[in-house]
Amino acid sequence: MVNIKEIISKPIIKKIKSIAKKKNYKVYLVGGYVRDRLLGIDSNDIDFMIVGDAIKFAEEVSKELNVKLLAVYKNFCTALIHYEDFKLEFASARKESYDRKSRKPKVEYADLEADLSRRDFTINALAISLIKPDKIIDKFNGLKDLDNKIIRTPLDPEKTFDDDPLRILRAIRFASQLNFSIEPITLSAINKYAKRLEEDSVVSQERITNEFLLILQTPKPSIGLNLLYLTGVMDIIFPEISALVGIEQMSEYHHKDVFDHTLQVVDNVAKVSDNLWLRFAALVHDIAKPQTKKFISGIGWTFHGHSEQGARMMKNIFTRMRLPMNKLEYVKKLISLHLRPISLSEENVTDSAFRRLATEAGEYLQDLFVLCRADITSKNPDKVKKYLDNFDKVEKRIFEVQEKDNLRNFQSPVRGDEIMQICNLPPCKKVGLLKKKIEEAILDGVIPNDYNAAKEYLMKIKDDILSQEE
Repeated sequence: MVNIKEIISKPIIKKIKSIAKKKNYKVYLVGGYVRDRLLGIDSNDIDFMIVGDAIKFAEEVSKELNVKLLAVYKNFCTALIHYEDFKLEFASARKESYDRKSRKPKVEYADLEADLSRRDFTINALAISLIKPDKIIDKFNGLKDLDNKIIRTPLDPEKTFDDDPLRILRAIRFASQLNFSIEPITLSAINKYAKRLEEDSVVSQERITNEFLLILQTPKPSIGLNLLYLTGVMDIIFPEISALVGIEQMSEYHHKDVFDHTLQVVDNVAKVSDNLWLRFAALVHDIAKPQTKKFISGIGWTFHGHSEQGARMMKNIFTRMRLPMNKLEYVKKLISLHLRPISLSEENVTDSAFRRLATEAGEYLQDLFVLCRADITSKNPDKVKKYLDNFDKVEKRIFEVQEKDNLRNFQSPVRGDEIMQICNLPPCKKVGLLKKKIEEAILDGVIPNDYNAAKEYLMKIKDDILSQEE
């Protein structure tokens, strides 16, 4: 572990220490910063706990650093400062009391030990005095839990999770983020109080979703996702994922159970990409398999149409979970297309099929291939190699077709306004139909992807389209 001198060695911490001494404040480094530094993880988010008025001390610091306070939360005796690349949080030592109908506590000033006892987990209840930094202050065996890789609450876990149910998700997030185990009594309390997350007045959907997405961003998301299922939390916050458990599938390149397969796909994506929404797409790529499951004699379980139905499910899920709607089309596109590349690995596939996939995937094509490769979860290494080699060939062929036909950012070379001018049309369905006919001809290889050929084709087909009734 990192020693105390290293933890307090940053110039900004030395500056805060100097201000504390000059102004006669008792100031402590505390919480996540101390935990991370003890684990050898650097961080620019630094938490300071002040015995007394933290907001007043933060004002003194802002003057000395010649920066403004970013935010002040009087009800929580807390203030924030951004200085250079650092996010500095100053909070008064406090104790909290809760109303069961809200996770917002009533706050009052307290001493150091009372403040550390109110924290969520022992590994976050460690402190270092800036005035006398001779030891790690560890009232609840947090150092031992760090060594043993344990998530545990300082006080009774049932009261901890009853007071603030969001800490249930935080426990699972830390377990996934740090690859720690949740101590059995704490885990039992999570199971017992998981239903508190259903109470809208206590925890907002936005806070739940934020923690869920943080779990997806961890190095091995399956740790947290599996804990969410085992504790019953997934049933509450994302029941469609829980529904994948026990859904069998017969496939050369998938695990037997859809839930287990899905966790492996998410982990596979996480190994190669930090893209949160690509990880989310991996999580939901088979989400409609329970609804589309059908047994066919001689074949086994089939899931026809699950990619299309899964894409259709996304709007309701995004709305319910308060997910950003500007990511909806991306996720829908990856779900709906995730089976297409494997079908192109067969022999005698025409250039047209490759053109169509490239055009439909558009700017998401590379991410689609990351997802497709991650989707190969067979435990047979020979089969995995075979399918990955096939994907390599498909990807190579697609990019060859793209370059040959100039298909990147593809659309008809003859634009809608010109079609209206040539055909003497107002804006109407026939303009779109003519444009689509040109695009289809290019994708099918009937004409090359250039302006002159497209215009000539328009002149050839326009009279037939214009003569049709609306």
